Amino acid sequence: MSLEDLRRKIDETDTNIVKLIGERIRIAQEIGEEKKKRGKQINDKDREKGVLENIKSVARGENISQEVIESIYRQIVIACKRTQGKGVAFQGEVGAYSEEAALQFFGPSIITKPYESLDDVFKVVEQDDVQFGIVPVENSLEGSISRVYDLLLDSSLKVCGEIELRVSHCLIASPGARLDLIKRVYSHPQALAQCKTFLKHLDCELIPTYDTAGSVKMIKEEGITDGGAIASARAAEIYEMKIIASEIEDAPNNFTRFFILSKEDSPPSGNDKTSIVFSVKHKPRALYEFLKEFAVRDINLTKIESRPTRRKPWEYNFYLDFEGHREDKAPREALENLERTSLFLKILGSYPKAK
Repeated sequence: MSLEDLRRKIDETDTNIVKLIGERIRIAQEIGEEKKKRGKQINDKDREKGVLENIKSVARGENISQEVIESIYRQIVIACKRTQGKGVAFQGEVGAYSEEAALQFFGPSIITKPYESLDDVFKVVEQDDVQFGIVPVENSLEGSISRVYDLLLDSSLKVCGEIELRVSHCLIASPGARLDLIKRVYSHPQALAQCKTFLKHLDCELIPTYDTAGSVKMIKEEGITDGGAIASARAAEIYEMKIIASEIEDAPNNFTRFFILSKEDSPPSGNDKTSIVFSVKHKPRALYEFLKEFAVRDINLTKIESRPTRRKPWEYNFYLDFEGHREDKAPREALENLERTSLFLKILGSYPKAK
């Protein structure tokens, strides 16, 4: 058989493979719909493990590398799962405010995946283990979450969406607990800080933890009867615990802004924002000249703050949000000029404004 004939056979085989993958994805969509009707979780680790073992068995029979086939099939499985429901990584335990924000942004059909740290959330999205991540970037009372901005600087991920969540804290304890018996209160440091007035009158020991919902889970699992946790009403419901006091935050205008992360940002919607990080020369007028590119084009800036570069003392990067999409005419022209004149400029992403 000639080389041309062999290449034609390769092309025919590739076409058949793609068609079969397409058929597999369509079947996966039907399975996803059936799972939704029955109220079942999209994720089924036992089934996934069985699928991979089966294809490795077939690979052995065909004298093909099991490792190669498994690697290929993991990507196919990820593609199929994405048609069944979006995977969203968040920091904390089930019931965390980040998970609540994800459910509000994407809807109830998503697969939420808890991780211990913000670093883990970035990592799993970068590695394609999960399609999206959600991370808190700032609170209306406590300000920005510095670690997230540092991770955005180093990561290849893009900001593809944002959501603002009204945060209402509850003091949660075991079913038989009473307010006058609470001696310790556990929660994330920001939640403790947002409830200073209420906690001051309790005269309790405050114990910081890595997560709000995780604190409720810990109290339940360890059988703590003289301790409470600050978290959401949803967390109390999930872990079947008692709400002792509601709306204990110091101010009613307590909102947290979250970024949605993915490999790509969003196309223009007509009502967008763009986030960037940049640095300029350490000389008079440098920051003014940078910001002038936006002013002369009537581009509205919605946020600017500085963060240490971590490379040299007393030098800073600036994080800036402005109205408009990076592909819109005025922002595009401004960014093109600034890329030529600034020391450093990175576009973190363009995305629809939070509703």
